[in-house]
Amino acid sequence: MQSRWNDAEASRCASPLELRVYTSRLLGAEDSLVLSGGGNTSVKTREANIFGEPEDVLYVKGSGWDLATIEAAGFAPVRLDVLRRMAELPELSDRDMVRVQRAATLDPAAPTPSVEAILHAIIPLRFVDHTHADSVVTLSNTPDGERRIRQLYGDRVLVVPWVMPGFLLARTVRELVRDADWARLEGIVLLHHGVFSFAEGARESYERMIALVTRAEACLEQSGAATPVQPVGSPPPLRAPDLLSLAELRGAVGRILGQPVVARLDRSPEAFRFASRPDLTDVATRGPLTPDHVIRTRPAPLVAAGEWVRAASEYGERYLEYFRRHARAGVRCLDLAPRWIVWPGQGFVTVGTTAREAAITGEIARHTARAVELGEQLGGWRPLGEAEVFEVEYWELEQAKLQSGRVRLELQGRVALVTGAANGIGRAVAETLHRQGAAVTGVDRNPETARLLEGEGRLGVVADVTDAEAVERAIGECVARFGGIDILVSNAGGFPETRRVEEIAASQWQASLALNLSSHLAVLQRAVPFLRLGFDPCVVIVGSKNVPAPGPGAAAYSVAKAGLTQLGRVAALELGKDGIRVNMVHPHLVLDTAAWTEEVVAARASQYGMTAEQYLRNNLLGVEITTRDVANAVLALVGPGFSKTTGAQIPIDGGSDRVV
Repeated sequence: MQSRWNDAEASRCASPLELRVYTSRLLGAEDSLVLSGGGNTSVKTREANIFGEPEDVLYVKGSGWDLATIEAAGFAPVRLDVLRRMAELPELSDRDMVRVQRAATLDPAAPTPSVEAILHAIIPLRFVDHTHADSVVTLSNTPDGERRIRQLYGDRVLVVPWVMPGFLLARTVRELVRDADWARLEGIVLLHHGVFSFAEGARESYERMIALVTRAEACLEQSGAATPVQPVGSPPPLRAPDLLSLAELRGAVGRILGQPVVARLDRSPEAFRFASRPDLTDVATRGPLTPDHVIRTRPAPLVAAGEWVRAASEYGERYLEYFRRHARAGVRCLDLAPRWIVWPGQGFVTVGTTAREAAITGEIARHTARAVELGEQLGGWRPLGEAEVFEVEYWELEQAKLQSGRVRLELQGRVALVTGAANGIGRAVAETLHRQGAAVTGVDRNPETARLLEGEGRLGVVADVTDAEAVERAIGECVARFGGIDILVSNAGGFPETRRVEEIAASQWQASLALNLSSHLAVLQRAVPFLRLGFDPCVVIVGSKNVPAPGPGAAAYSVAKAGLTQLGRVAALELGKDGIRVNMVHPHLVLDTAAWTEEVVAARASQYGMTAEQYLRNNLLGVEITTRDVANAVLALVGPGFSKTTGAQIPIDGGSDRVV
């Protein structure tokens, strides 16, 4: 591991806190040091309080912040003397620890201080860094891990056997370092947990961490365990049955949880290698890389290759037995659903109530798998015992991390596929559904689609919906990324050049039918098998006001949209037995779309003897229609308010005297 320190960047930091932010981000940039939300850092400063009196303050990472992206606001300023006095108490409950730390925080708007704040406070050096370095924890998770660690670092590093984080860990370290020579001590290794480094300067503390981890990496390499054994071959091609199996798995897990979930398939070389091990069931279920990960991965993954309802149910039974072995009176069992599934011969599936949760669990799964493989080469993977893992999983402070700031959005966990999503109505719909919690795949032939729709919980696929193979691929990418399809918004379309009936060229007619009608059938046909396995599955077809009230010069468009509406009506009749709702919206004159250029508006207005301005507001309400108006209508149709509605046609046109 190489130091990422840059003198030019560091010189722009005007305060110790800014330096703390800078080196924290350097640590966060290394996923083998900390994964999302993991690790914590601090800096001690002396500042004047509101009375002008000097006061010692510990700025410590706040709970819920990620080191890779942390800002100054992510550090909680806590009175240092209070934290040090807390370390001297003979005992302290978790609840009281959090309460007192919160009360000692100088800024009431600051985040909740890390549970390791007391430990940071008793280390007398100014900068303190704490990570869950893979290489260090891997070495400790072997049969003679403690000996390896002590031999590797000697007396320059304090080695601490496993102790529960928080107050107990701080008290234990305080006793161990009571007579320590801090000038000689470079770090602390917490077995099965992580590593601390510290120094008076930000750079020295950061680079000490890099040096400690590098030595562990070198030890692994010298032991011949730095490169896991590669399997023969590569993942088999992903076929339609595999994708349907993935959707069945998502459904099985989500129904145990009682809510929709995102299920992410990982067929990377690392995941495939681990999933191809002959001893997979044994090594995969021995325990997590570090107990901190148990709140994301559960004590062990589910290892299964199908029959997902039965497999998930049996996993739940085993988890319940685990709970009963270790639960204390008054402790309520968490849900029984797995979060990490190892699919033999395929890879990993990770599950979360959001795309972000599934992705975080996926990161942890890959790092855990690599550590397990290396540990096996060093004599056997020996993580922390089951009882200790249970204690962390049911530690109220760990559970509080998951619940902190959590607000459940209306569409959270549901998966949407939107066609024609790169601009106009489709783009507005995709963004609106995503804002309400859906994981969204947008499909468009625009080559910029992937860039336009990139982001967490969003996937942009470049595909022409008039190409059946491209449609198949796009749906496959959606299912592989998010686990299924619950919402289909069939929107792709285009308004051909205005032509009277006798002027329409055969090519123009066929092109309009292909895009505005036939492509929707192709998408619907391929999406229906996944919708049948979805959560509150529904389809919204974007039609047009031209269906009930066509205009002159738009036969190619109007006929195709009328056929599309009829397709939707028949689909509602046929799919109702599967619980799939099919509804249609009929927008008119949606201004902020590529279809309604100034030229098109002028041409259409002239057909009615109007000015462009008159034409744009030619409705009963005298209003202009925007893509947001259409997106809000779609959002309503896919939500609970219309959960008992199918076959409906909703106008979004300001009211038309030709329809009303």
